[in-house]
Amino acid sequence: MLLPSLRTLVSCGCRNAGRGFQQSNRTPHLRQWLAKRSQHSITAEAGVNTAPATVPNAATNRILGRWLLGCSGLVVGAVVLGGVTRLTESGLSMVDWHLVREMKPPQTRAEWEAEFAKYRQFPEFKIMNHDMTLPEFKFIFYMEWGHRMWGRLVGLAYVLPTIYFWKKGYFNRSMKGRALGLCGFVFFQGLLGWYMVKSGLEEKPESYDVPRVSQYRLSAHLGSALLLYCASLWTGLTLMVEPHKLANTKRLNQLRGFAKGTVGLVFLTALSGAFVAGLDAGLVYNSFPMMGDRWIPDDLLAFSPTLKNFFENPTTVQFDHRVLAISSLTAITGLYMFSRRMMLPRRAKIAISCLTAMAYAQVALGISTLLLYVPTPLAATHQSGSVALLSLAIWVLAELRKVAK
Repeated sequence: MLLPSLRTLVSCGCRNAGRGFQQSNRTPHLRQWLAKRSQHSITAEAGVNTAPATVPNAATNRILGRWLLGCSGLVVGAVVLGGVTRLTESGLSMVDWHLVREMKPPQTRAEWEAEFAKYRQFPEFKIMNHDMTLPEFKFIFYMEWGHRMWGRLVGLAYVLPTIYFWKKGYFNRSMKGRALGLCGFVFFQGLLGWYMVKSGLEEKPESYDVPRVSQYRLSAHLGSALLLYCASLWTGLTLMVEPHKLANTKRLNQLRGFAKGTVGLVFLTALSGAFVAGLDAGLVYNSFPMMGDRWIPDDLLAFSPTLKNFFENPTTVQFDHRVLAISSLTAITGLYMFSRRMMLPRRAKIAISCLTAMAYAQVALGISTLLLYVPTPLAATHQSGSVALLSLAIWVLAELRKVAK
C-alpha cells in the first residue's frame, strides 16, 4: 500500500513541476509581446496627437483656387457695375460714405426727400440735373448704392474665407502673405473709391466744365481693381492648373517674354480707357481710322506744358488709347503667329487662340462704340471686353509658366 501511494505522489509532483517549467518558459515571451503592443499603441497615439489638422496639398490647393477664381469673378462684376454707374452718371448721387449705416437705403418718402436734399447741395445737381425729379434721383441713387454694396460683398468674399482657411491650416507661408495682401488691397480699393467720388463733389468756381470725378483718381480706382483681379486670377489658376513640363528652350523663353509684354500692353490699354472715360474723350472725334479729316489732329498738343496733354487733353487721350489698342492687337497677332511655329500643349494653343479672337472682337467693339457716340450698352460691353482680354492674356501666361523647382 505504501509503494503505490509513493508512486502516485512522485508522478503528480513531476507533472506539476513540468507545468510550472512550461509556464516559466512562456512568461518572458508573454511579457515581450505585451511590451511591444504597448509601445505600438503609445506611438500611434503620439502620431495622432502630433499630426497637423490639415496639411496643404493638391486637394486644398484646388479649394483655394476655386475660392480665388470666385473672388476674381466678383471683382469683374464690380468693375462692370462701376462702368455702368459712371456711364449712367450715377456715381455722385450718394454724397457721403458710411461703412455700415448706408447699407440700408432710404425707406420712407421723408428719408428719400432728405437724401435728395443733400444731393441738391452739390455741383452736379446745380449745373446738370437742376430739373431732376425724385423718381429720377432714386434710379441714380440705387445704381451707386448697388455698386457700393457689391464692393462690400467682394470684401466679405475675401476676408471671411481667409479667416476660415487660415484656421483650417490650408495656407502655407507663401499663401498667408498673398491672402493678407489681397484682403488689404480690397480695403484700400474701397477707400480709393470714396476718395475718387469726393473729387466730383468739390466746388470748382474757376471751371466751366460739367462736374465729374478726377480722371487721375478714376484711373487709380480702376487700375487697383484690375491689379486685384489679376493677382486673384493668377493665384487661382496656378493653384488649380498643373504646369506643363515643357523643355526650357530659347524659343519657349522668347514666347514667355512675348506673352508677358503682351499682358503689360493689354493692362496699359485698359488703364488708358479710364482716362478716356474720365474726360469723356470718346465724344471728341467719332470717326475711324482718321480723327476727323486728319491722321494726327491739330489740337493733339494744345495744352502747355506738353506732358499735360497726355492726361488732360481729351484729343490726346483718345489718340493714345487708339495707338495702344492697335499696338495690343498687333502684339497679340504676333504672339499667335510665333506660337504656331512651336510644339505647344493643346491647352496653351487654345488659350492663345482665344486671346487672339477676343482681341479682334474688342477692337471691333471699341470702333463701334466710337462711331455710335458711346451708347451705354455698347460702352459697357467694351469695358467688359477689356477685362475678358486681360483674363485670357493671364491664362496664356499660366499655361506657359515654368514648373516650380
